Formats: sequence, structure tokens, C-alpha cells
Amino acid sequence: MSTRKIVLSLILIIVLILTFFSNLIFKNNATPTQIIKFDTGDTAWMIVATALVLLMTPGLGFFYGGMVGKKNVISTMLQSFMAMVIVSVLWVVVAYGLCFGPSIGGFIGNPIPNLFFNNVGVNSTWTLAPTIPLLLFALFQVKFAIITPALITGAFAERIRFWSYLLFMVLFILFVYTPLAHCTWHPDGIFFKMGVLDFAGGTVVHMSAGWAALAGAIFLGKRKSQKVNPARITYVLLGTGLLWFGWFGFNAGSAMGANGLAVQALGTTTIAAAAASMAWVFFDKILGHKLSAMGACIGAVVGLVAITPAAGYVSIAHAITIGIISSIVSNLAVSKFPKGKIDDALDVFACHGVGGMTGMILTGVFASKAINPAVVDQGLLFGETKLFINQITALIIVSVFAFTSSYTLFFITNKITRLRVSEEKEALGLDITQHGEFL
Repeated sequence: MSTRKIVLSLILIIVLILTFFSNLIFKNNATPTQIIKFDTGDTAWMIVATALVLLMTPGLGFFYGGMVGKKNVISTMLQSFMAMVIVSVLWVVVAYGLCFGPSIGGFIGNPIPNLFFNNVGVNSTWTLAPTIPLLLFALFQVKFAIITPALITGAFAERIRFWSYLLFMVLFILFVYTPLAHCTWHPDGIFFKMGVLDFAGGTVVHMSAGWAALAGAIFLGKRKSQKVNPARITYVLLGTGLLWFGWFGFNAGSAMGANGLAVQALGTTTIAAAAASMAWVFFDKILGHKLSAMGACIGAVVGLVAITPAAGYVSIAHAITIGIISSIVSNLAVSKFPKGKIDDALDVFACHGVGGMTGMILTGVFASKAINPAVVDQGLLFGETKLFINQITALIIVSVFAFTSSYTLFFITNKITRLRVSEEKEALGLDITQHGEFL
């Protein structure tokens, strides 16, 4: 038996033993002295929102799977599917505590109290979501952690070894995603205390994925053939529809209840996506290109990305502005990206990284107390500058941290197990060489 098989077997055995005896090893103190009465409407909505966000990841699989060449469709879609598998287990074991455990200096959570979801039950609450069970909040949040590494896969599509990708995904969640989530969404996190606004993941999800994607594209190098005919444009359309549908849970669910703020976020989400899709195809036409299904889909996703940090802080009219501006900026980023030198196969950085940064900046322009009373400092449009400066500061810090950390993790992963497939296997395609399957 090879060393890799022995290590994997030991990991499975250790996790199984720890899980079996978790209530004895980690004393469970979740039983409250009194039963908490939760809001049934909020709870029902958050259950639905949690399911909607999970749907985004298979939607992303179709979105990416339709864009790659035919001999890499299965592997590309499986990368998204396995994110649901691996990250869900990792979240329960340790990652939830790293994100939302007691703060250590505002940078990371202490995972010890919440190992194996210890003290995470249905009779306690999260500070910022007091009307729903803590377990529901934790399950909602894991869906964000799942899709983040899945987003990265579009950058190194068609050339990464699958087992190496799984290892990188684990390292990324532990060392990049969890500190960013803690800093941004934990009440004691440094960005949260600064007053940085990120309603549903502009920094935590999209910027981190975008910068990691750029790092991965640089580290793995170019594909031998970058000119690939998309396997199924219909998959891209289907994936976009599933992403748009699931994004209502992503953004409206981040209101943490069935309330007016959730409705506002739902409204800004759908209109920003529509405006961005419209702007993308119009801009393509102005540049002399045909109106394409691919362009309409990419534009919609960029709008969804850009409105994510702003969804619960801006008006419907400003959501249209955010959608249009982000679409044009990302369209230009795609067209000007140095594809001959850096092979970001599916333009993850230009769409998610640039889209997320655009959304963060525009949140600092359009955030309004009239939309969300929790906004302490309003955007530039309302004559205040503090929020805008905070957004820019966070953007710079997250960009540097996400890129350098991700590049380091790619380097470490490659030292443990080679990241890139051989030229022969790349030519044959990942479906058959990595999984023994084909369309």
C-alpha cells in the first residue's frame, strides 16, 4: 500500500474515532438552563436560505463545467461537488470554531469550545442572529465556506491533479477563509470593529477566491492549449440560473431573519444581476462583439458578485448603478487581462476578484442609514468619508493577505503532492486520467 493510501486511511480512522467519542472527549455544555423561544418565521426562512445557498455550488459546477473543454467537464464539476463533501466535514470538526469561536486578538477564533460542533445546538443562539438556533446559523455559514474554494477552481481548470486540489482546499479553508470570516463577521473581528461593511461576502468569499485564483493561475502556469471550445453553453445557462436562484439565499439570508432587510437584499440582488447582464451584452455590442449567451451569463454573475457586500445597505436604484459599473469594469478586466502570460482559464479573478473589489468600494459610496439603521457611517454619496476609507483599507489588506497566503499554500501543497498533471494527462483530459470517466 502506498504512503498516500496509508495516510488517508489513518485520517479517516482518526476522524471516525474522534467523532464517535466526541461527546466524551469534548464535554458538551450546550444544554441550557431554560428553553429559548425562537421566531418560527425567521427559522423557517433561514432553513430555506441555507438550502438555497447550497444549491449555488452545484450551480457553479454547471457554470464552470459548460465552459471547459469536453474532456474536462466531469472533473471540473466534481471539484465543486467535492467542496460540499470535504468542507462540510471540516467545518463541523474545526473550521466553524476558527470562524466564530471566542476571538483571539480579533484575527481568528478559538476552535476548542466548538470542536465537532460541541456547544453548537438548537437551544442556543449566535449574538447577531438571536431569533434562530445556533445550529442553523452554523449550517447557513458552512454553505459560504463550501462555495469559496469551488470558485477558485475555474482559474486552474483543465490542469490540476484532483488529490492535490483537495489538499489545497483544506489548507485554504483553515488558513485563508477562516481568518477572513472571523475578522469580517465576528463581533470582535478587526474589520467588524473598524466598521467595514460586507453584508454577505465581498471580502470573505469573492475577493479571497479571486486573489487565490490569480495565485493559482500564476503558480500552475499556462495550459498547453488555451483555445478551448466550451463543452456545453446550455450548462452555462443552467448554472447561471441556479446561481441566481441560490443567491437569494446567499444575500437575503444574510439578514438572518424573515424581515424587511431580507426583502431589500433580495430586491437589490435581482436588479443588480439584471442590470449587470444588460450592461455586459450592451458593452460587448459597443465593442463590436455579438450578443452571446456566455456574455449574458457572465454579466449576471458579476452583478451578483458585486452586490453581495452591499445587498443590505443600498437602495434598489443604487443596486442598478452597482450592477452596471461592476459589469463594465469586469468586462474591461477580462478583455485586458494578460491571457498570454497568466492563464486564468475561466476569468475568476476578473469576475469574482475584481467584481468583489468593485462591490466593496461602491458599498463605501452608496451605503445608507435609511436602508439599514445598523450603518453607522454612511457612504461618500451622503457626504461621509470614514466608511469609504475603511472599505479601501480592508480591500488592500484582504488583497495582500489572500494572494500571498494562497500562493504560499499552493507552494506547500506542491511540495507535499505535485499540483499539475503531466503534459500527457493534460492532453488526454482530466476526466479520464483523474477519474476514469468520460462523457
